[in-house]
This record gives sequence, structure tokens and C-alpha cells, in this order.
Amino acid sequence: MMKWPETITIKEVGPRDGLQNEKIFIPTEDKIAWINKLSKSGLSSIEVTSFVNPKWIPALADASVVMAGIKREPGITYSALVPNRQGLERAFAANIDEAAVFMSASETHNLKNINKTIVDTLPVLKEIVQDANAAGKKTRGYVSTVFGCPYEGVVDTEAVVRVSESLFDMGIDELSLGDTIGVANPRQVQEVLDVLLKRFPVDKLAMHFHDTRGTALANILASLDMGITVFDSSAGGLGGCPYAPGASGNAATDDLLYMLHGMGIHTGVDEEKILAASAFIQKKIGYALPSKNLQAAGAHDKRRT
Repeated sequence: MMKWPETITIKEVGPRDGLQNEKIFIPTEDKIAWINKLSKSGLSSIEVTSFVNPKWIPALADASVVMAGIKREPGITYSALVPNRQGLERAFAANIDEAAVFMSASETHNLKNINKTIVDTLPVLKEIVQDANAAGKKTRGYVSTVFGCPYEGVVDTEAVVRVSESLFDMGIDELSLGDTIGVANPRQVQEVLDVLLKRFPVDKLAMHFHDTRGTALANILASLDMGITVFDSSAGGLGGCPYAPGASGNAATDDLLYMLHGMGIHTGVDEEKILAASAFIQKKIGYALPSKNLQAAGAHDKRRT
């Protein structure tokens, strides 16, 4: 018998990582209504938006208005992605609880995503992390392309280690390891974590899987087996990366909850409320989201009517 953890933490990234790749602009009031629904579900962390220049991510051009408009619930960390000092000032003005910084383990993806080399990215992120920490904000680091790059293919695990060490040296509170294009498999996940867990505390690591090839839940199980207890996911499976060709949706929060609750693992999140929130944003987006649990719930509702 596998020994699973009794409790895991789900970090909802749909409002940022889910919407950033959408071609249509979801009205600000709909974003706010969606986040308010998510806030009522028992989640402890919601990544609300990104303070990237709107020219690069027009879908999130209303970041400040969204942050000002949501109803904050006690006990929830409301975070945002912050690319530079200018973005941090906007994030401070919006009173974020946590600043998230991001970079890639592969040089080419970093250049495409941030328009800087890895070496040139580090001092920019260091300033953000240190200023955010000094202001009493939590900080989180994202490493993209941990398991594969759309431009370079296989990524050397030692490159992941070097980037991760740099981020921890800056003072981040938590590191999220991303399978940006959804190429990882459970064996690879365990091999990479076997290396990383010799260098970094297990309680400082989170996993961020995309379900491009249908392996996200399998990779989460492999991570659970290695002791990881924090996972990023997106309601409905919404999401993708604008600078990673072929990257489709994130691990769906709905599907993750169904699996974990069925295994007797506590999350503190209400599955029905997440399904309702997913159905809400699915209607606003105008196409079927990939979450299998959401699809099953929709089919069940149709049978009842």
C-alpha cells in the first residue's frame, strides 16, 4: 500500500495562468465574479492576475481593477505574477499578499518569455523578491520548462537546480516547478525530484503540471509518492503559455479534487463549488473546458433535466 499524505494544498492559478492565453478579453466584472466564487470554495491560495505590461498579456490588462474589485475572504492568499520593478509597484498599490516571479530553466524559452537571458533575468527578480519581502509580502518563484522545452527539447536537471538555487538564494518562500508544455511522465518526475529533494526542503516545493498529453494527474501521483504536498491547478483545466507552442491547459482543479477526495486525502476545498465556478467561466469563455469532472457533471445535469 502507498502511504499518501493526509492533507495537500491546492493553489488555484486559473485567473492568471488560465486566462493569460485567451484570445478574447473576459470582461473585468466577470473575472471578479469568478474569483469571488473561487474564494467561497475553501481554497487557501488564488493567483488573481499578472502585472505584466498589458501589451504582452492583453487578457490581463485590467489587473489593478480586478484586484481592487474582488471580495477578499479571510485566510486566502491573493497573489499576482510580477515581472519587474514597475510591475511590483503596481502590485503593491493593489495590495497583493504574495508576489510571484518567473523564469525558465531553458535559455531559449527564457528569451522568448522574458526577452532576457537567464543571467540577465536574475538581478531583476532578486530586486523584486527582496523588495517584496521587505514589504512583508510572501514571495514565490516559478521555474518553467523543468521537464522539457518547446525549443530545446530535453532540459538538463542540473540547469533546473542552478535556477532553483538562485531563486532560493534571493529569499523566495516557495518554488513551483513547471511542466510548461506537458511532456513529463511519472518516471521522469520522480527522477527529477530525486535530484531536487537532495538540495531543497520538500515543504518548499510545489508542482505545476499541464495536461497537454493527459499525464497531469499521473504526474501528481508520482509527486505525492515523493512527498510533495502542494500543487498548482486551474479550475476547469483552463490555461496555457503564450510563449510555449503546444502548451494546453493546466491540471484541472476539478479533476484533482475528484481524485484526491476519492483517495481520502483532505484538501479543504469544496468540489461542488469549484465545479460551479468552472461552469461559470466556461460559459463566459464560450467553449468547453477540458476538465473531465466538469464534463461528467455537465452530462449528469443534462440527464437529470
